[in-house]
Amino acid sequence: MERILIVEDEEKLARFLELELRHEGYGVEKAFDGRSGLELAESNTFDLILLDVMLPQLSGLEVLRRLRRSSETPVIMLTARDAVMDKVTGLDMGANDYITKPFEIEELLARIRVALRRHVPRTGASETLVSGRLTLDPARHAVAYDGAPISLTNREFELLRALMANRDIVLSRDRLLEEVWGYEYAGETNVVDVYIRYLRQKIDDAYGVKLIHTIRGVGYVFRDAEVL
Repeated sequence: MERILIVEDEEKLARFLELELRHEGYGVEKAFDGRSGLELAESNTFDLILLDVMLPQLSGLEVLRRLRRSSETPVIMLTARDAVMDKVTGLDMGANDYITKPFEIEELLARIRVALRRHVPRTGASETLVSGRLTLDPARHAVAYDGAPISLTNREFELLRALMANRDIVLSRDRLLEEVWGYEYAGETNVVDVYIRYLRQKIDDAYGVKLIHTIRGVGYVFRDAEVL
């Protein structure tokens, strides 16, 4: 039985979600504030977390930030706020999806099924990836070049990991959206181009190497460093 944690301070909504999810065959636990939700998430194993943004004690975004230090459990953010920047912030911090209140339960159930289906534990996910002087350590969520740490956002880190894990394999923008963003992206695939540019600025341009190559009309490929 797949287990879902609901972190929602509106108790009536949390109870409604619990009943619907149990009816669908899921095991359910609930928390009504961010701190309790974080403690439950860190001390138990869940297959997915429904996480409200506006929570007492710890905000949903802060809970997400702390969770992503050590957990890849799928997280769907719930919020009454529909500002674009709120969504971007949550997704960039590692949320798998985002749904705005009020929502239809059928839509939420569909998004849960998608998130669970896509979350397949990665083989060797904790193994350090190395390319010349560049290292990426998933366990420590750390990237370094010649020992010097490189500061990346969560999305930049996941994009670099996807590229390094598929060294010499050309990945399309759609494939990168699938692997890195992990949700039905309601926008243009040029978001991949934007994040590729960020990575090149922080790594290729900063250290005078060429790691990320553009394959025109197809996508991107990571290759061992070529000194410029």
